[in-house]
Amino acid sequence: MNSLELFGKRLKELRKLNKLTQEQLAELIGLDPKQICRIENGACFTTFETLQKISKIFNIEIYDLFYYEHKQTKDALVKEMNEIFKNASDDKIELIYKLVKAITF
Repeated sequence: MNSLELFGKRLKELRKLNKLTQEQLAELIGLDPKQICRIENGACFTTFETLQKISKIFNIEIYDLFYYEHKQTKDALVKEMNEIFKNASDDKIELIYKLVKAITF
């Protein structure tokens, strides 16, 4: 994944975390919704002025827009765990189950 794609993924994550549609975010920062879509898909970047607006909307520092080592969403974690389970032996799945059960009680 290249840096444009990583930035787009981060922007999308922040937008969804703040319960905004692409259209709503576009309106708040003065861009066309298609431009937000292109940024989120890693097809283009944006200006420093727009980065300032985005960081203000999400109440974060500009550098936080580039923090890609972020917490995954529940859906992403479940998807990743399902991939792990597909390749795991029955014994390992049982062990994982016991570990999860132990830490949730």
